[in-house]
Amino acid sequence: MTELAVEGADMGTLHHLDDHRPATPAVSLVKDPSDAKTAPAAAEVEAVDRADNPLADWLTVPDSPVLPAWARSAASIKANTAALVRLTWWHTRYHGIRTPKYLVKTVLLAARGFFRATVGLWPTLSAQDHSATVKALRAQSKARPEDVELATRLQMAHAERTRTRRWRFGAAAAGVAAAAIGIALADPMLQTGIAGAVVTPLAYLGRGKDTQFLDQGAPPLRVDMSAQQLNDALRAAGLLKSGKGDEEGPRVSCSMGPVRDGRGWAVIFDLPRGGGKTASDVLAKREVIAQELGVDEIQVIMSRVRAAKGGNAGRVSMWVADDDPYLGTPNPSPLEKAERFSIWEPVPFGQDARGVRVNIPVMWQSMFFGGLPRRGKTFSQRLLTAAGLLDAYVRHYVADGKGGADWMPMKAVAHRLVMGAEDDAIEALKAMLAELLTEMERRFALLRDLPTSVCPEGKLTPDIVAKYNLPVIFVTIDELQEYFTAMEKEDREQVINDLCRIARRGPAAGFISNFASQRPDAESVPAKLREIITIRYSTQVVDRTSSDMVLGKGKAAQGADASVLSEDHKGVGVLVTGPASYVTVRADYLDGPTFAGLCRKGRVLREQAGQLTGEAAGDVTAAADAAGVTVPAIVSDTLEVMRHSPRMFTTDLLNGLVNLDEDVYGDFNAEQLAAELEAAGVKRTSKQVKISGSNGAGYQRRDIEAAVPAEILLSTGR
Repeated sequence: MTELAVEGADMGTLHHLDDHRPATPAVSLVKDPSDAKTAPAAAEVEAVDRADNPLADWLTVPDSPVLPAWARSAASIKANTAALVRLTWWHTRYHGIRTPKYLVKTVLLAARGFFRATVGLWPTLSAQDHSATVKALRAQSKARPEDVELATRLQMAHAERTRTRRWRFGAAAAGVAAAAIGIALADPMLQTGIAGAVVTPLAYLGRGKDTQFLDQGAPPLRVDMSAQQLNDALRAAGLLKSGKGDEEGPRVSCSMGPVRDGRGWAVIFDLPRGGGKTASDVLAKREVIAQELGVDEIQVIMSRVRAAKGGNAGRVSMWVADDDPYLGTPNPSPLEKAERFSIWEPVPFGQDARGVRVNIPVMWQSMFFGGLPRRGKTFSQRLLTAAGLLDAYVRHYVADGKGGADWMPMKAVAHRLVMGAEDDAIEALKAMLAELLTEMERRFALLRDLPTSVCPEGKLTPDIVAKYNLPVIFVTIDELQEYFTAMEKEDREQVINDLCRIARRGPAAGFISNFASQRPDAESVPAKLREIITIRYSTQVVDRTSSDMVLGKGKAAQGADASVLSEDHKGVGVLVTGPASYVTVRADYLDGPTFAGLCRKGRVLREQAGQLTGEAAGDVTAAADAAGVTVPAIVSDTLEVMRHSPRMFTTDLLNGLVNLDEDVYGDFNAEQLAAELEAAGVKRTSKQVKISGSNGAGYQRRDIEAAVPAEILLSTGR
């Protein structure tokens, strides 16, 4: 079935065009009877088109849609029914809270109706129709004496008629009074019913020509997405030529909709030919179109419909949300409750504007995350690494240029973990990259020697992973700009070249690159590294130029623009998965404690599978956590800061602790640090350390490790 991706060719909600296009007639277009000799298979169909066939006009006409567009698929019917229910519920609440007002208005209208009824009955009660005749005869009798007797008789008849009507009215009034007394003593439900039966006709009688009983509330549906509104918006944006009138100008043709789709309107339309405009021109006018529709541009989701999906260069898919679709309570990650996960499967990442799940296939891919600080960039990047935690045959290499607490739980799992961008951390990063390149070349040599029956495509497979113990390698580097700005030029160029080799050649050997940076300009992250990344994700940035730096040159003009996101869109970003594929995603939420729990779970999985290697296998604090042994926080944090150094000056150690947790260690000094470590069982063999030929007050890492229980040290091989 042909499918159309509304937000991107590979991601987002899919509409089935076959549900919205007329069926293709199953008849032949061959008219010449001689063609039947060369096409015997079409002979029966050809006979339908014969001029002497009385059914030809019926059988050769393409079938036209029997159902309206909104009723041609179960999803569309469900969406429209849900929209009707929401609209009905809104009106029920809107008018429900105005019930007292409506009751007061009803009573006032009933009082006016009673007055009108009384005024209308008085001429009848007073027999005014007969009075006019009597008065006329009186006037005539003064001129003609013979009419005096007639006038007298008529006057007597008028008096009798008036008296009879008044008696009847009095009897009716007495009856009404008696009924009122009876009603007052009746059941409340009966009273309500009778009151309604009396008041309703009186209120109807009391209405005026301009009386409006119910308030006219506008439901929270800001866009009706009629064809006329769509054409007006495109014309105002300069995408349609203007004629003498809107009716005479060129118009778009809709192959679907506008129809309700979730909490918004969906439409697929073709630009008219002869106007010189393409689908790309429509995408570039997103902000103008949103303004003309009366919504924010974040509510307008547009994409081209490619030929593979039944489209052309002028076909556009548009979805307009009723409100901002990316606000509200964040969605927890499905990984939070998962026991295991295979990295060979697409990783659950988030949801698009319609609430449809977006998964990212990470095998054979490299990824880049960018955006402003405190917009959820690291949280989003961690989702992909977290999936690898639940696969025991994934080996993690992690580096965090910021050196904060975001990635510290990875010490329980990571084969290599580099924290911070100080000199020792930079050296550790360079050593980690060298190790990765060596492993990559070793794997390629092994894969080349394998028979094609085992390795048919020359790259890693799940069977090879298990048979030859070649786990998938997940390389995660956060805050790249911190490393590049702290390095000397030669080191910087070397690291960039190493990263490019890993991102370019590594996927075939089972390497997954997961890099992140803030605004990646040419100085912080060079273009030659960014341009070879296959999957990109950007949270809010300051402008379209910054968005293109993360997502790729020209992406903002195609509609993939992260600068339209606001400060409220935390954890929301634009995901680009290919040259013409993008979707705005609200990433799943995975907080720090949950991520730490996944790290502990990942450690257990690797211990059971015999895949706990590298620094994680020898990490004393991680081993203590796994064994349920409590290690004082000051000891574990000090060991974390000294991860890459056998010894460290006190001033550097304090700076590292502050960077690790400023709230706890922000006010620490040398004396307080020494007191806390001594209280935790640390016994210093020397208060002076020598580093690079310089002596100063400091600590030995072996002294800190000695404060950890002996059974934990033995389990790590120390």
